[in-house]
Amino acid sequence: MKKTRKTRGARKAALIGGDLMLAPMVMMMRMPLLVADAQSDRKLGRETVRAVTEKTAAAAQGAIAAQVSLLQSAARFWPEVLSGRVPSLVNGEAARQSLGAALKPAGRTVRANFRRLSSKS
Repeated sequence: MKKTRKTRGARKAALIGGDLMLAPMVMMMRMPLLVADAQSDRKLGRETVRAVTEKTAAAAQGAIAAQVSLLQSAARFWPEVLSGRVPSLVNGEAARQSLGAALKPAGRTVRANFRRLSSKS
């Protein structure tokens, strides 16, 4: 059976959503490490710094990925119009692709944190 673009998009969205659903688990596993960092004499512990920098990096990567996705959709606007298709900027496909691109780095970070923190316990 041939996979359509719609089913591939739904599969990608489900994978990103599954990764993001691990976020509460990651927060739960990280909490004892953050409490230990807070109780130590050091100003910022390793896990605290890592938590902040990972979130900042994922947000920046997501914002850039969303902008690149929208620019690609804008570049395809006239070819889509001239070929008789509804442009992705008009039918909402560009927004969906941009949102997926924005969430992908966050999902990847959450999944990596889950693997790293679950191996410690």
